[in-house]
Amino acid sequence: MSQFRGPALGAALISGAMLIFTVMSGFIKAADVPAGQAVFFRSFFAIPVIFAWLWRTGHLHDGLKTVRWQSHVLRGVVGTSAMGLGFAGLLYLPLPEVTAIRFATPIILVVLAALMLGERFRFFRLGAVLMGLVGVMIIIWPRLGGSVSDAATLGAILTLGSAALAALAQVFVKGMAGRESTSAIVFYFSLTATLLGLSTLPFGWVWPTAEQAAYLIGAGLIGGIGQILLTSSYRFADASALAPFTYSAMVWALLVGWIWFAEVPTAQMLLGSLIVIAAGSLIVWRERQLGKDETARRKVRAKGLQ
Repeated sequence: MSQFRGPALGAALISGAMLIFTVMSGFIKAADVPAGQAVFFRSFFAIPVIFAWLWRTGHLHDGLKTVRWQSHVLRGVVGTSAMGLGFAGLLYLPLPEVTAIRFATPIILVVLAALMLGERFRFFRLGAVLMGLVGVMIIIWPRLGGSVSDAATLGAILTLGSAALAALAQVFVKGMAGRESTSAIVFYFSLTATLLGLSTLPFGWVWPTAEQAAYLIGAGLIGGIGQILLTSSYRFADASALAPFTYSAMVWALLVGWIWFAEVPTAQMLLGSLIVIAAGSLIVWRERQLGKDETARRKVRAKGLQ
């Protein structure tokens, strides 16, 4: 029973995080302010929540200690750029469509990990990547008919760029694994994003109304909670086991988009989303199988040495 409770709790936590991140995106979309300003509020008001969490869990010291601060800066710049482009995309596209395009991140991650980290690019991975790219093209194809100045086309380009940069940021996080603590990565990303968001102040910030300020502050606070739930979920289950539950964000995005913004998804967008989700799930499944095979081989080698 205890073995079941751990993974089940991890799945519940990550599903809750996806719901919170979707509502947070709804807050950003409803606030309708420049992307840089949204990045600042999202990051700055998440810091007190993260500080409280680090203090409560006894990791405040780990959250401030770093081995190589340059790695945090690089990851922060790339991750903040991904966040900014994603927030900009919300200004031009429906929330479910932005969420669907962002599902390209794990697909792009496979390619970047092979190019930058030397991970093996097996035939199965290649097939899943091509399948995922077909799904992305189905989603964004209706948006590619206009010029870049067209709002929908610009939104699709911005969101796809956000997905690519998010994948690149995850590659950097993979490279930091083992040298930097999770709490340090979470804290310094929020700090970097806050400073970079603030640097966009001369480029068109608006004075928010009371309603806009509430949305922006709320996005920061619940964004911090979502980050804590996401990070905590990995204490109870492997990342590969939890990855499929990140796709619950699509369900939440459909509900939030329909109820809050009266956004009705097209059949083409739903079809593309299903293909992208299927491709991502195949990659996760394959990685789990390879992990099990490697574990079995290690046990055989260990027995042979005894």
